[in-house]
Amino acid sequence: MTTRGEKTQAAGRPENGTAAEREIKYKGWKAMPYIVGTGSIPTPPLAHRAANGLSITTATIVNVFNGTTNLAPLLGGFLADTYLGRYATLGLASLASQLGLLIIMLTAAVSQLHPPQCDPGQLCSGPTPGQQAFLLFGLTFLVIGAGGIRPCNLAFGVDQFDPRTEDGRKGINSFFNLYYFTFNVAMMISATLIIYVQSNVSWSVGLAIPAVLMVFSCAFFFLGSRTYVKVRPQGSPFSSIAQVLVAAFRKRRLKLPDDHPEESLLDPPHLSSLISKLSYTNQILDKAAIVTPEDEINPDGSAANPWQLCTLQQVEQVKCIVRIIPVWSTGILYQVAATQQQTYVIFQALQSNRHLGRSNFQIPAASFVVFPMLGMSLWIPIYDRIVAPRLERITKKEGGLTLLQRMGIGLVLSVVVMATAGVIEERRRSHALRHHQTVGVTTNGGAVSPFSSLWLIPPLILLGVSEAFNVISQVEFYYKQFPENMRSIAGSLLFCGFAMGGYLSSLMVTVVHRSTGRGQSKNWLAEDLNKGKLDLFYFSIAVLGVLNFIYFVGCAKWYRYKA
Repeated sequence: MTTRGEKTQAAGRPENGTAAEREIKYKGWKAMPYIVGTGSIPTPPLAHRAANGLSITTATIVNVFNGTTNLAPLLGGFLADTYLGRYATLGLASLASQLGLLIIMLTAAVSQLHPPQCDPGQLCSGPTPGQQAFLLFGLTFLVIGAGGIRPCNLAFGVDQFDPRTEDGRKGINSFFNLYYFTFNVAMMISATLIIYVQSNVSWSVGLAIPAVLMVFSCAFFFLGSRTYVKVRPQGSPFSSIAQVLVAAFRKRRLKLPDDHPEESLLDPPHLSSLISKLSYTNQILDKAAIVTPEDEINPDGSAANPWQLCTLQQVEQVKCIVRIIPVWSTGILYQVAATQQQTYVIFQALQSNRHLGRSNFQIPAASFVVFPMLGMSLWIPIYDRIVAPRLERITKKEGGLTLLQRMGIGLVLSVVVMATAGVIEERRRSHALRHHQTVGVTTNGGAVSPFSSLWLIPPLILLGVSEAFNVISQVEFYYKQFPENMRSIAGSLLFCGFAMGGYLSSLMVTVVHRSTGRGQSKNWLAEDLNKGKLDLFYFSIAVLGVLNFIYFVGCAKWYRYKA
């Protein structure tokens, strides 16, 4: 019989099957109902409230919160891989999220925790320092929760499948799609139902919905504790990375033999049950493993001074990371396109004809951000159940296409999205200015074009398909190509890319604002879109997307998949 410690250790995918490993029961899809919910609770759309609770200071707090939640997973992933393990990190992060949601709900439910109601036309009083501090207290717990859930939820789910079997590998591939399908459904609920409840029923009730759902999510997660396969943390991987870099620098003047260079490198027997043995790739940093007469070798084959001599396994692990970083960087500029399209489409909708036919019903401008999520949610099951199996029969590759090929398709589609959006914006503005048949005026005085807002939907749907190719493939790529002892950190890379993309988007907007609009030229991003040149801004992002794709192709050609 296996003890609990043996069972956890065996879950680390030993290279050769052991008795402990053979007794592991991977539950696969049976464990998913307990896990998926922890990453699919809709977050409260705090920035939606423009009055009573959100002053400029509070809005700034919310913006900082949005950026921090994308950077926090890097620290959470490190703690999970090094000290806590994914199960403990997920459990603690879920409880932190629960507490944060309850605190945020109280800011709306308790009158002493938010500014008083004010009538239109009156000067509204902003929140007190104490009220802002209480809000910040709740947001801090939400950041802690996001920092633990985002990098670990997906990796922990994949841990439940046996990668040595065909069913297990197919389950892993499908789980990536399922995870993002449920995540998008949750985001759509947040952007529609919860906002509707907040606007038309009660702000406190709207915030109570995710808090109540999180209670059930936590309960389900801990209810499945006996079902999970739990991988123990293996200590900090960064010390090994530092050792390879230092050793490679110290031996930079040495030369490798032309024939079979791997034979001159330190390659002791591989004993780890968690980290798989990596094959030799003749690329970079190999000199860190060159054995010289001055190097001392321990009886077990390891180096006496790891800062002077590293194993081939250590070098190959660092190579994995070095090869991934350039590919990851292409996702930053990709995120710029997604961010700008979903931001300015609301302003485009406000200055377009949002009526459905001849009816008086108008599509809410804020609801247009749902269409990329809808496009992704529709495409994921189509690709997973229809397209991928047919491609597999043609290409003989798992999933039909390689991960890099799918990421490249997503980049190409993003260029098409921005170019199409630019053409549509030019037509919208043309209808407003040249035909002089406006159908209204916005609150900022901008004329509403007779151009139908329904034309904005196709590029948004295509953007969702683009994200299905690129974003999901990014996550799967990081998980499969990172060393096994850094998979939680790998799960944080996507969100770090989101953060970098958001910061770069803000920088681009600032640069365009300052560089256009001087003298007699038009400000491309004028508050009244009819007086601006938003189409040129979209075309510029499309050009950057083309350059980004060319850079990606170079990175993909240089890349070597982990073997």
